[in-house]
Amino acid sequence: MIPEPDQTPDGPAFEGRLLHRADEEVVDQGAAFDLGTLVSRRGILSLVGIGLGAVTLAACAPSATGAGPAATRTPAATPSEAPSATPSATAEPDAALPAGEIPDETAGPYPGDGSNGPDVLERTGIVRSDITSSLGGGATAAGVPLSFTLAITDTANGDRPFAGVAVYAWHCDAEGRYSMYSDGVQDETYLRGVQVAGADGTVTFRSIVPGCYTGRWTHIHFEVYPDVASITDSTSALATSQLAFPQEMLDAVYAGSGYAGSARNLSGISLASDNVFGEDSAALQLATVAGDPRAGYTAALSVRVDTRTAPTAGGAPGGGPGGPHP
Repeated sequence: MIPEPDQTPDGPAFEGRLLHRADEEVVDQGAAFDLGTLVSRRGILSLVGIGLGAVTLAACAPSATGAGPAATRTPAATPSEAPSATPSATAEPDAALPAGEIPDETAGPYPGDGSNGPDVLERTGIVRSDITSSLGGGATAAGVPLSFTLAITDTANGDRPFAGVAVYAWHCDAEGRYSMYSDGVQDETYLRGVQVAGADGTVTFRSIVPGCYTGRWTHIHFEVYPDVASITDSTSALATSQLAFPQEMLDAVYAGSGYAGSARNLSGISLASDNVFGEDSAALQLATVAGDPRAGYTAALSVRVDTRTAPTAGGAPGGGPGGPHP
């Protein structure tokens, strides 16, 4: 039965509450009246048929005006530039911060930051997330897709995300060559780029897995600058370091085509014997990775930068610890 309203001096009412719509049935008073009745007593469940359905739907549906309860959902991710291949899993920086500041390491003999000649940081378009191709056209580096993320924290301020810092990253191609320096690619600028950290302190680059050349463990160089306006002065870098990859990942990549010589070169070196990572076997620089050679990889590294310590850049970039290319 449809509940009958009570007649009061002020008009029809249901259980002491004046009806919002005096000329309509109790079950047709609208969501606001139904919800008020639901709160006041469990008797709203006595409403029958469509009345009960209306209450249930009204309680669950989002309000167009923002009033009332709304469903909670996780928005779909919409990256501005997704890797060409989607890894089966995504690596994320470790929740627990590393035990110390990111070690200062050499920029090597091929930084391209103006410290020893060539300067890509003055070129238009260097601020970019996809670094697989040369600026303004030219060659595109081939290899297993890689998306790597650096999470920068400001150690001097409680390891808060270091928003606004600019990170310049560069590495060799699948043949171990550095653009702007190596024979055959001096006129190329691929595998070099800058990203500015957002509020979460992270930067992400789309690239390829680097090759392994003689005498060095596979790595990516990076410099952290106070802001994007500072990148044209290499001496203003807050930190200069390198990211290392785990051997299991590299073995899988180098077993495929396109990385001629890398498997052999890797077999002649270890993290412990490498002249950059050997001090602690890359304890603070070893990336967390996920993926496979077919779909590509993601890599992530937490980078603690302490502005209270003087950066050393690990030595001059004229040669030595950076290692020669093949």
